Amino acid sequence: MDVKYIAKETVKTLISYLTYQAVRTVIAQLAETDPPRSLWLQRFSTPSKVQDGERYLHDLFQEQQDLAFRILTVREHMGDLVADYLPEMLRTGIQQANMQQRCQQLERMTQVTATEPEAHPQPPPQAAEDSAL
Repeated sequence: MDVKYIAKETVKTLISYLTYQAVRTVIAQLAETDPPRSLWLQRFSTPSKVQDGERYLHDLFQEQQDLAFRILTVREHMGDLVADYLPEMLRTGIQQANMQQRCQQLERMTQVTATEPEAHPQPPPQAAEDSAL
């Protein structure tokens, strides 16, 4: 297992997610102050574009440099705010999710399905006294 590679890919995914959250924040801010630009940014920011945060920003710099810089600033601020919470939240979140998955699997494994009673139940075996008669 290449832990450094996994960490690097995780950070890349997290950065793209923070880019997405920064875009949402800037769109909401612009909706209050400049609705036409908010609408433009919303249309420009399709889910497929925002999925790769760095590519998205590269494309945005080609179209609206000031919005791209604004998103960079908001993304950096968000990163600073969440960075301290991440290690403990990650550990706790994984432990809780794993526990929930294990509990659900245990419940599935131990469920007993009720079987229908037999249509013609067999009589109980006769006692030894009855057979002597």
